[in-house]
Parts: sequence; structure tokens; C-alpha cells
Amino acid sequence: MAARSGKEARLRTDAARNRARILQVARERIAGGDNSLQLNLIARLAGVGVGTVYRHFPDRHALIEALSVERFRELVEQARAASSAEDPLEGLRGLLRFTLDLALTDPDFATVLSSAGDARAQTSEMKAELDEAVAVLLDRARLSGTIRSGVEADDVRRLLCGVEHAVRSGDGEPRELYLGVLLEGLRPPR
Repeated sequence: MAARSGKEARLRTDAARNRARILQVARERIAGGDNSLQLNLIARLAGVGVGTVYRHFPDRHALIEALSVERFRELVEQARAASSAEDPLEGLRGLLRFTLDLALTDPDFATVLSSAGDARAQTSEMKAELDEAVAVLLDRARLSGTIRSGVEADDVRRLLCGVEHAVRSGDGEPRELYLGVLLEGLRPPR
């Protein structure tokens, strides 16, 4: 029994090492300008079998979600800081700007942020953490009279994804204009 437990532990260590290597190769491919993230190519470059890659990441979206973990951590931290800002509207403005910058610099992260379905439980948990922090911020903004009622965290995330798409489809110049329009649309009706 002890030998088997040792073998299982070694396999888990090997699996963790393989997963880390796959993620490293994927990051290197993206840094080199290849966003295709072809799982067969990544397997070859990582020195693992294709089945190993698919066991960890059943499809490209699952791999992108795994690569987005750090971005989500940054975003959740920023949302928590914004939710405790003295001026909730300024906190929201800063959070929207930060999120838009992340989405514009990392289109794969933008895809994960805007997707309706998540491949990994960790992604769903991080989205829930983000929504929770944004909900606190929105509640504070509503209490101060600067945000309309009925707008939820998920609404803000989707609206911002629309702004990201609009900025990306143009030349990037109207970024502040579009953010201003979004913020104005979140205000209570006059």
C-alpha cells in the first residue's frame, strides 16, 4: 500500500509539473505573438503527450481561463480597493478604466471575462468574487445617488465588454469618451 501511495504522489507531482510546463509554453507562445494556442503544438513544445494537454485543458477556452487567473486576481484586488474608495463614483470610474485596460491589452482575458460559461470552477469563483466586490461598490454608489437602481455587477461587466469591443473596433481614441458614456448611462434618470 505504501508503494502505491508513493507512486500516486509522484504522478500528482508529475501532473503538476506537466501542467505548469504547458502553461509556460502557452504564455511563451502568446508573448511571441501566437494567440492561436493550438493544443497539439503546445503539447509538442512542452514535451508532453497530446492526451496530457487535453486532460488538463479539454479545449482552448479552458487553457485561456487557466492563463487568466493572475489577471482575475489583479482585477478582484482592484475591485475591492474601488469598493472602499471614499467617492464610490470615482472608485467605479477607476475600476472601469483598469478593467478596460486589462481587456484591451489581453484579448483572451476579455474573452474569459465576457463569456457566459466557464470551463473551470476557479474561473466561476473568481467571477463571483469580482461580482461581489463590484456589488458592494454599486450599493455604495446607489446610496450616494450616483448610480441608478437595478444595475447589477454582471450588467456592468457586460456593458464594459461592449465598450472594449467598441474601442477595439475603432482606433482606440474614443476610449475615454466611451467610458464617459457608460458612466453617464449608469446614472439615475433625471
